[in-house]
Amino acid sequence: MAWDPQLYLSFGAERTRPAAELLGRVALDAPARVVDLGCGPGNSTALLVARWPQAEVEGVDSSPEMLEEARAAGISARWTCADITSWKSSSRCDVIYSNATFQWLPDHARLLPRLASYLPPNGVLAFQVPSNFGELSHTLIHETVADGPWAGRLADARMGDVLEGERYFDILEPHVSQIDIWEARYIQVLSGDDAVYRWMMGTGLRPFANALEGDEREAFLAEYRRRVGLAYPMRKSGITLYPFQRLFCVARR
Repeated sequence: MAWDPQLYLSFGAERTRPAAELLGRVALDAPARVVDLGCGPGNSTALLVARWPQAEVEGVDSSPEMLEEARAAGISARWTCADITSWKSSSRCDVIYSNATFQWLPDHARLLPRLASYLPPNGVLAFQVPSNFGELSHTLIHETVADGPWAGRLADARMGDVLEGERYFDILEPHVSQIDIWEARYIQVLSGDDAVYRWMMGTGLRPFANALEGDEREAFLAEYRRRVGLAYPMRKSGITLYPFQRLFCVARR
């Protein structure tokens, strides 16, 4: 799936805030090796480098476009293009960190124990994922798909999914000694026209947009933009409020 780093970073501060809040719960002073899975354009990796400047930090992502942006940012890290579902660590990782990536990956019941196996004693697996798939911004995608002539071509498109916090606890409990799970509901304060549409174009809408071409693609996006604009109207001040729920997990080996 093609990604647009500039579009993703148009809400860079809002996307980086949960990354920083997740990192704030990782209580390690001097990890030797830190891996950022799904590093994207490097905004989360930069936080890891700043937190642990002496560590060996590696950013892993499947998108060449995102990694090109990360390399251009001059962040002191090593970059690896790989699919996380098949990625294997060549050595122990003191911290495996992931910001808003696992929702794109299948079979978390297999993924998370495999990642935990790369941790040494007291190593940490920390991740956060969006848990707002019931929000209008997301359900309106499915409604727009179902109501148009493009429904057949979008039958296999998906925007990702996550489990309940209790399920993540169950998956990780046999493999780690300590688990911290919590949720936070942000009220994103977004500026400008079509703010929620632009947010979604950077993430959850992309699999659907990428599956269509030409006039059909533009018609689908125009219809979704109309619907989501009605659901999240811009205020007279030019601000749009966008509720966004996220799930966080920090597990220590």
